[in-house]
Amino acid sequence: MSFFEAEEPEFSTFVLGNAPLKKLAGGFDWVEGPVWFGDHDCLLFSDIPNNRMLRWSATLGITTFREPSNFANGNTRDREGRLVTCEHGTRRVTRTEHDGSITVIADSYEGKRLNSPNDVVVTSDGAIWFTDPHYGIGSDYEGTRSEQELPCNVYRVDPRSGHVRAVLTDFNCPNGLAFSPDERRLYVADTGRMFTDDPRHIRVFDVAADWTLTGGDVFHIISPGCADGMRVDAAGNLWSSAGDGVHCIAPDGRRLGKILVPETVSNICFGGRNRHRLFITATTSIYAVSLAIRGGTRPQAGA
Repeated sequence: MSFFEAEEPEFSTFVLGNAPLKKLAGGFDWVEGPVWFGDHDCLLFSDIPNNRMLRWSATLGITTFREPSNFANGNTRDREGRLVTCEHGTRRVTRTEHDGSITVIADSYEGKRLNSPNDVVVTSDGAIWFTDPHYGIGSDYEGTRSEQELPCNVYRVDPRSGHVRAVLTDFNCPNGLAFSPDERRLYVADTGRMFTDDPRHIRVFDVAADWTLTGGDVFHIISPGCADGMRVDAAGNLWSSAGDGVHCIAPDGRRLGKILVPETVSNICFGGRNRHRLFITATTSIYAVSLAIRGGTRPQAGA
């Protein structure tokens, strides 16, 4: 059985025919937010409806990292190797310090509560960028049904002052986000408002030296399904979650090929010994596949 579907010749150079897709664990409800901890040789991820964060390692299998997790969703690491987490239940973004204490990065904007921070990335200057759709407050499944106080924006937290600024305000519901390796492009998925037929697509923005954004054209439309979590490889290709697996998209917007996964994919991250292994959260399970290309995000401390 082939787990790969090449649509352009270059995709065949990214995958390894003798490195199959492997299911690492299953039995969850809706898994999200994978982040690799190379210094601990493990993957952390969120099992949102069960209000917990779990840890997978090749030696210990699945263990509990944090429970309750405040219905944690997206996770990443900052430039000092600390865990940064989006929490639906508390409607905030937090940082786990090296001593285990929790620091609140953002929980409001202009005096109003955030909706339900979803996905998060940290740029080379230490700024924290996150999306804030309403999925975690729209029902009691991934959080607690609550009143929405703000539009669904993308925010940037200044690394020095901690000031929170809305940098993108024209999305229906921004979801996954990823920077190109040189940080000159920002990709953001819009998965639309709950219970609507909003357009679902990935947009791309040009990033200036002062981190201001311009552009915003539609870059790619995922089919089947829609884009959720995304990552960029060392060559600048975008790897996106999809209804039938993971799609690889060239910087010019062409779909190069697919990794076929038997469940709807929610998110992905690069990890492993040389950041050449793609970890996949997909509905009730986590998967991994070794690739012939490395992840493109600058490694954080300990990654």
